[in-house]
Amino acid sequence: MTNKIIGIQGDKLDKINISSDTSIFLAYEAQKLGYKIFYYTPSNLSIIKNKTYANGVFVKFNYERKKFYKIYKKQKIDVENLKFILIRQDPPFNSEYLITTLILDDLKKAKVINNPTAIRNVSEKLYSKHFIKFMPNTLFSNNIEEIKKFYKQNKSMIMKPINGYGGNQIHLIKNKFNKKLITNFLNKNGHSMFQKFLKNIFKGDKRVFIINGKVCGAISRVPKKGSYLSNMSKGAVPKLTKLSRQELKISKIIGKKLKSDNIYFAGIDFIDQKLNGDINVTSPTGLKTYYDLSKINLAKIFWKGLRA
Repeated sequence: MTNKIIGIQGDKLDKINISSDTSIFLAYEAQKLGYKIFYYTPSNLSIIKNKTYANGVFVKFNYERKKFYKIYKKQKIDVENLKFILIRQDPPFNSEYLITTLILDDLKKAKVINNPTAIRNVSEKLYSKHFIKFMPNTLFSNNIEEIKKFYKQNKSMIMKPINGYGGNQIHLIKNKFNKKLITNFLNKNGHSMFQKFLKNIFKGDKRVFIINGKVCGAISRVPKKGSYLSNMSKGAVPKLTKLSRQELKISKIIGKKLKSDNIYFAGIDFIDQKLNGDINVTSPTGLKTYYDLSKINLAKIFWKGLRA
């Protein structure tokens, strides 16, 4: 009998925003396909006598209820008995995240999405070095003199930690080279990412969904007034959008590369037709929002590709 259990390695259920969460959206579609959902947090993953176990819960999701989930069984399960495992906890890609990918690396039967080895190899910002010609002027550095030279060339710049996420710790440096701020930032984060600031971010960015190497859709996220952060967690407003010919061409190139590197599901971002360098593979988001705006269910495409 074919295994009909899907494991989701995610954040605590009571911390999830059901209105926009992609993990629950994927799980809900899997339920409709007849799968049972086993949910666990990364801290509940263990190796016992050379077998990998997770302590978690069997759960059902329902968008029509105020409490969107119902736990009907707690269990410790050998994760090799799962059909698929979705790695869906939010970044940062810290030591716990790294360790869970190493734990899941050697599974023989359960298929892990995204592939744990691939997640480690595809640093969400450094991976963009493969596509630098499609990006605004970009520097990866830990050298204050190189950074100062870059600032002088570009007049204003965005500073990001390489392992940053969700629009956190992003700084706009303009009008003055703030050596103290940048030095403190480097002391905390080490090598960091610097990009020429693109003023058209105020009109919104574009998040492109790539599933199994194919471009499947996109939304625009418009920063709230006075902000340059396009993350919805920072108050940005999502809208439907279409890709330009250039954006579509670049997206297809990146999709092909991601598939060859064993990444099944990813999100990439554009600002003013330039790739902004965030290749989201740890826990790509936006599918529920895209469905709410377009009524196109990309979760169906997600599962169809895995079951083919």
